[in-house]
This record gives sequence, structure tokens and C-alpha cells, in this order.
Amino acid sequence: MIKTITRAALAISLSVTAATALGADKTLVFCSEGSPGGFNPSLHSAGTDFDASAQPIYNRLTEFEPGTTKVVPGLAESWTVSDDGTVYTFKLRKGVKWHSNKHFTPTRDFNADDILYSFNRQWKEDHPYHSVSGGKYLYFGWMDMGPALKSIDKLDDYTVRFTLNGPDAPFISNLAMDFASILSAEYADKMAAAGTMETVDNSPIGTGPFEFVSYKKDSVIRFNGFKDYWEGAPKIDKLIYAITTDATVRFQKLKAGECHIMPYPNSADLDAMGKDPNINLLSQEGLNVGYLGFNTQKAPFNNKSVRQALSMAIDKQAILDVVFKGAGSAAKNPIPPTMWSYNDKIADYPYDPATAKKLLDAAGVKNLKTDIWAMPVQRPYNPNARRMAELIQADWAKVGVTAEIKSYEWGEYRERIRAGEHETALLGWTGDNGDPDNFMFVLLGCAAAKSNVARWCNEEFDGYLRAAKKTSNQAERTKLYEKAQVVFKQEAPWFTVAHSVQFRPVRKEVKNFKIHPLGSHIFKYVDLQ
Repeated sequence: MIKTITRAALAISLSVTAATALGADKTLVFCSEGSPGGFNPSLHSAGTDFDASAQPIYNRLTEFEPGTTKVVPGLAESWTVSDDGTVYTFKLRKGVKWHSNKHFTPTRDFNADDILYSFNRQWKEDHPYHSVSGGKYLYFGWMDMGPALKSIDKLDDYTVRFTLNGPDAPFISNLAMDFASILSAEYADKMAAAGTMETVDNSPIGTGPFEFVSYKKDSVIRFNGFKDYWEGAPKIDKLIYAITTDATVRFQKLKAGECHIMPYPNSADLDAMGKDPNINLLSQEGLNVGYLGFNTQKAPFNNKSVRQALSMAIDKQAILDVVFKGAGSAAKNPIPPTMWSYNDKIADYPYDPATAKKLLDAAGVKNLKTDIWAMPVQRPYNPNARRMAELIQADWAKVGVTAEIKSYEWGEYRERIRAGEHETALLGWTGDNGDPDNFMFVLLGCAAAKSNVARWCNEEFDGYLRAAKKTSNQAERTKLYEKAQVVFKQEAPWFTVAHSVQFRPVRKEVKNFKIHPLGSHIFKYVDLQ
């Protein structure tokens, strides 16, 4: 297996070197951290999946301006909102071309039919594509989109109206998220007629800046720049994702010129990256949070006192020192301090093993045996989950708790957590749209309780979040989110660990690459010198 990956990396490196020497196509190589679960963003939930699909291949009705959380027009060039906040009417962009592949050549431009297909597939259980490829539309459910929608109507080929059951303040931002990517209805119809419906999800067709070419699992994804892209052809002719799970190996490839950009560097390598004359080490405070979630559906974690005790038993500062090495700040709330509505008045649980032991004794918990699930991959919010789990394991041992560390392949890890197999698990979140709703409602609201890490539903907490959705007044929303954070801290469904700084080492020849606060990697404006 090692020889296969090495040969693939060498082939990529030689092709890039040869192209540069001959002045041929500009080829950008991104050393990605893992294999995607698929190429339809509505069916997946991890940044690795979205990096390989939503950003290069697709567009959405609204988009985020690169480097910011500002919402700008995408496939919708404009929109209006009714006075009561329930009717959104979108004017669609004309002349937007679709990609093509060996299965499909489009006969028309993007239009309203594509909007209806992309959303109705997720929303309506009787839609012919609803159950295709497993039919798990995680974000659509987490965002509570089904109950929010009353109707989606095509007024004409370039006008679509969304009617909601009530006001939903983050709705426009939600439509800029990856799960709301627009797929081709014509392609879907053709694959349905051919009896190969899953082809839509495995051989993607979009309107984005890059056309999908091929994918070899755990090795490489290839894209070509889409010359008919509606914003103008990208400056890169070819885009290659060299899948490289080890951060040390990614750094070696970056230094050798085998790739141009890498995500999620080891904290221990940052100093060397900063001193390398061929590398620009970009950094930005991340909209993220890393946490240990307690499965509140399993005893004794259904007991608030036990969750509080285990939180007090963990030395958070040691984790920051050992795992983050100065590139993270202690988290006490489920949202980062850079986000509006952050409640700084809340006090974090202190590191207090003696009190933790007393709380466990009072709850009748003795000789507890449990687990700590640790992700197998680096994420923006956790650079080394295994090491973090080991530190927590040692801390809990001091209060009489024995914890077994478990891990699985990244896709399996997430599936097992959604199934509730864990007792405690490390995970985290990078914001999708810059709104507090995207952290608290998606991760901790009752609508997501059946599949999130804590499996926690608190009616008081959920009530504050739902009230905040119904007003566009940010001051009112802030008060509600501040109250929700108080409930969260008292109930302790998570041990909040850290908010990390994002680092992106980029070779000097790369121009116009920006760190996105939402964690995406966007290449449509990038050039190579």
C-alpha cells in the first residue's frame, strides 16, 4: 500500500514539474487530509467531503464571499423577502452552463427546475431520488429545513419562491451552505431513465469552477478548470487533490514542491514552516470549537452531576499546552468568542479532581468503566485527538474512572457516533455560515438529538434557539443565545476543549489563496506564478 501511494505522489510531482518546465497547463496540487465519503454535498457532513465536492464542483443560490462570512449572490443574482419574513423570491442567473461527462451532455443552461430538484430530493420522501445513495440528508435535518419549508414554487424558468412556515432569520445564510448545493435536474432525469441513479452522486455534474475528472480512493482526485464557468474560467487549468492522511508527510511534500497547499499542519511543524523561505504560513482565528461529548442517552451520562464531575476532572490547560501548543484558546461556550452573542459572563468548570471525586461519589458512581472515542484524522478544532484522549484518560484515572480509547476509520467513526454507539467521543465543529444558530441549533438542538454526539435534548435550551430563529433583530437574538449558553453550561452535555487558530502553509508561487473562516478551501480565484 505504501508503494502504491508513493508512486501516485511521484507521478503527480513529475507531471506538475514537467508542466511547469514546458509552460503548459497550470496544475495546482492540494495535499488533502483524507478521502471524501462522496461527491453530493447534501448526503455528507464532513469538511473533507465538502472540500472535494461543494467548493470545486457546485454553486448555491447564495455564496460566501471568499475569506469572509458575508453572503453574496450566487446562482441567484437577487432576492426579496416579504415583510413577515416568510416568503423569499429569488431571481436566478441566466446563461449558467453545466459541466459534462461521459454519461451526460447538457442540452440547456441552469434554471429553476434544478433548484426544485436539489431541494425537493432532500425534503420530500416520495421524491424518486430521495432514497438514492442511502438518502441521509444530515444537514437538511440538522438545520430543521423540513419543518421550516411550506412550499417551493417555480414562478418561471428564472424565478423561484420559497415559502416558510414562519420567520427564519438565518435562512439566506443557510442557503449558502454546502448542503444546499445545486445539482442538475436534467442529469438526474437521464440517469433515472438509464436505471443508474447513483451515478448522479458518484460522477458529479455541477456549475462550479472545476469539472470532476476522476477519483482513486485514498490516493487522488482530479479536476479540470471549467472554461465556461459563469464567473470566468479559473486561472488554474488542472486541480489535483493528493490524498495524504499524515500531516508530517504532507509537510514533506509541500517542502519538496509535490504539493502547493496543505491543510491541518502539525503544531510542532509550525515554527519550521514559518522559517521556510519557500512557504507562506497563513493563519486566522477559526470559527470553531473542539469538544468531548457525553452520550446523555446512556447511564451514568444521563446524570448532569456526573457530566459536571467528569468535566472538572480534566486538566484543560494541559491539553492546550500539549496538543495545541499555543495555537488554541480554552473553550467554555459552544460558540467561539469571535462570534456575536458570545456570553463571556459564563464561568468555566475549574480543574478540580477532589470536587469531581465527591460529585461522583454523591451520584453513586464508583469504578466507572467507559470509553473515549478519538478521531483518526486531524481537524481544525483538534490537531491530535489520540493524544487528547490519552490526557483525558489519565485525568479520569485519578478520580477512579477507567476509560478505553477507541477509534475507527473517519467515515465509520462518524456513522457509529450518529448511531449512538459511543459513551464519550471527541469531535468538533467549524461554522458553516457565521450565525450562532449554526453551532447551537445544529449541534445541540432537539431536532439533531437523534444523531449528534451528546444526543441531548433540553426543552429550555431548544426554546431559546427557536425563539431566536423567529426574529431578525440581532439584539433580541443575542439575549436569547446568551440565555441558551447559560443552560448549556449548567447541563454540561459537552466538555468544551478549545477554539483553535487555523494555519495554512502555502508555497510562495501560489497567489490569491485565502483562508476561509468557515474552513473551506476555495480555489476558483487562485493562480500560480
